[in-house]
Amino acid sequence: MALTGRLPLLALLGIIPVALLPNSLTVLVVLLLLVVIVVADVLLAAPVSSLRLSRSGATGCRLGDTAQVQLSITNGGGRRARGLVRDAWMPSAGATPARHQLDVPPGERRVLTSSLLPTRRGDRRPDRVTVRCIGPLGVAARQGRHEIDWRVRVQPSFASRKFLPERLARLRQLDGQLAARVRGQGTEFDSLRDYVDGDDVRSIDWRATARRSEVVVRTWRPERDRRLLLVLDTSRTSAGRVGDTPRLDAALDAALLLAALAVRAGDRIDLLAMDRDVRAAVEGVGRDQVLPRMVDAMAGLEPALVESDGRRVVAEVLRRARRRSLVVLFTSLDAASLEEGLLPVLGSLTGRHTVLLASVGDPRIDEMASGRGEVGAVYDAAAAEQARGERRRMTALLRLRGVEVVDAPPASFAPAVSDAYLSLKAAGRL
Repeated sequence: MALTGRLPLLALLGIIPVALLPNSLTVLVVLLLLVVIVVADVLLAAPVSSLRLSRSGATGCRLGDTAQVQLSITNGGGRRARGLVRDAWMPSAGATPARHQLDVPPGERRVLTSSLLPTRRGDRRPDRVTVRCIGPLGVAARQGRHEIDWRVRVQPSFASRKFLPERLARLRQLDGQLAARVRGQGTEFDSLRDYVDGDDVRSIDWRATARRSEVVVRTWRPERDRRLLLVLDTSRTSAGRVGDTPRLDAALDAALLLAALAVRAGDRIDLLAMDRDVRAAVEGVGRDQVLPRMVDAMAGLEPALVESDGRRVVAEVLRRARRRSLVVLFTSLDAASLEEGLLPVLGSLTGRHTVLLASVGDPRIDEMASGRGEVGAVYDAAAAEQARGERRRMTALLRLRGVEVVDAPPASFAPAVSDAYLSLKAAGRL
């Protein structure tokens, strides 16, 4: 049972007879009258148990998009159900409105729609539905709770898809589908053409040159049907925020852009997300299904506040990628975690695969490094310069061990990773 705001108003009206006849009997009569009104209103209200509830609508959306979820209420009783419905969701679901007006005649059904604007990835679930059926006098109500399971899977926003057309144009150039031909050092011979200034002399075909009496060079098609393994580090370093973007979310965005580009290039993509344990994996999926499967697997990923196990990561990569592949490690250039985890076992990985390490840089560090105005700013600049020096040292150390490194801020991180992939593809290093 629940009471409405009309009961205090009735109690205030009861002050009038008490003021006219100020005795205990008058007070008792007023109180009994209020109790009778409340009990009668509750008994005349529609029973909550006669309502049947169900859900329908969206089961997934992208982060930043709106999803519509419907709540159907069928009145199986003999009384008209009037009142309020509170459809509660977890706060990060961004559900509106919080309350709905209810008016369902006997034997009929009403559909209430909630709009969800999620603020986080992952599965957004409702908490409970609270129904309050108010009596005809509007003084009291019957109230009950229903739990109706539903799930809206919020997928990564994939904001970097705006960079895809430009990268596809570069890919078509590499594939020889545009007039502007770019020579690659891939393994697939394509055709012969006349030498022009700027061509690599190592591409000259001397036998064809001797037959034609003019200098002729070979052209190559970029390698196709190569394998990519995208490894997402979900350890504590991925929980750090750069501006308003968690490092893990920036890595997910870059991984999706790279996967979309690699699918168009005819390459095969697998996904592995782990720290000490495997959190998600997508393997052996056809090119037409790999992106939806990756998006679904990425939706539920959250950083774990543990250190990454470099040996376990390398062992999993070697077990899953038996053919030579491009292994893209989305992790941090944090010196402590790399020196203790990945660097000691990196040789076994670079000996069998081409390795690209992609790390999200913080532009705030560059801003701090330029500060000189106050004493506090000088200390900040010294700390920022030390951090930049550590990143440069780790980058140089990784490159000495044969690892390609991408270090870019969130705004340009995804296209920088895709550009590195295209450069490796054009050079025939996949």
